[in-house]
Amino acid sequence: MFLSQIRQADGARAVVARDGGRAHVVPGAASTRDLALAALAAGRGLAEEVAARGQGAEVDLPALLAQGRVLLPLDHPDPAHLHLTGTGLTHLGSASARNAMHAKADPEAMTDSMKMFRMGLEGGKPAAGAIGVQPEWFWKGNGAHAVAPGAPLVSPGFALDAGEEPEVAGLYLVAPDGTPWRLGFAQANEFSDHVTERGNYLWLAHSKLRPASFGPEMLVGDLPAHVEGSSAILRDGRVIWERPFLSGEDNMSHSLANLEHHHFKYDLFRRPGDVHVHFFGTATLSFADGIRAEPGDEFRIHCPALGLALSNPLDQRPGEDAPVGVRPL
Repeated sequence: MFLSQIRQADGARAVVARDGGRAHVVPGAASTRDLALAALAAGRGLAEEVAARGQGAEVDLPALLAQGRVLLPLDHPDPAHLHLTGTGLTHLGSASARNAMHAKADPEAMTDSMKMFRMGLEGGKPAAGAIGVQPEWFWKGNGAHAVAPGAPLVSPGFALDAGEEPEVAGLYLVAPDGTPWRLGFAQANEFSDHVTERGNYLWLAHSKLRPASFGPEMLVGDLPAHVEGSSAILRDGRVIWERPFLSGEDNMSHSLANLEHHHFKYDLFRRPGDVHVHFFGTATLSFADGIRAEPGDEFRIHCPALGLALSNPLDQRPGEDAPVGVRPL
């Protein structure tokens, strides 16, 4: 089952459930977060909560998506309480591109990226009940950086690159007792600045402070162990670059449980009511193929197992000619 959020003709929000080709409004639910909180209060799963409410009006989800009326599949009424975070070097093919970006002058020396990747290979999938090695982790921002499907990903004027990262994201809600609950999974574009990162790997934090998009649907339930998708860039309606990509634990050096533990082990990320969107990483980048996206290009990511395709155009803010001034008070 897939869940999405839409804006109805009268402007009101609604949650939509899709099973197969038919999609319908979930009665009495204005948001996925409210629906999940109701499920927790009733002591049942999210799919059970949807089933208990019956079916509302049938909707044409692809048509709503084309009209720009599909929202993110999970959000928070206060954007400051939605956290965008992620992990890198988690996929079996992810080390080569990163290693090339961070290569040292001595070709025999192992880069820090390769060291981190090998740590994941050796200790990223611990036995049940054990804690594995911690992954690379980064912060992308809060709900202000969360961009709806179809809306533009805006690159700041000081950016050196504007590149897609096709990924799977886990979507979470922290219960009133502080327990994190995974609501489902979505395909995502973890948009980044790879030229800045290539300049010095200690600039990774800067390179990740960019908007991101995910959805348009959320898969409720387990993520398949093997996920196949495609990532493409369109320019003037024509595909200029396209590659398949893989995800799921069969294609990862870390288990999902290990990545989740090393995020939610921090008390800061277990505040009741907060929403988390955590990007699990990728091994496929147009940047690695020498592609440079331009304003007006469209990023398109599609994992059939995760629902309808995710598309976002690229926009660019004007360059900034003067430093940001901070005034004493």
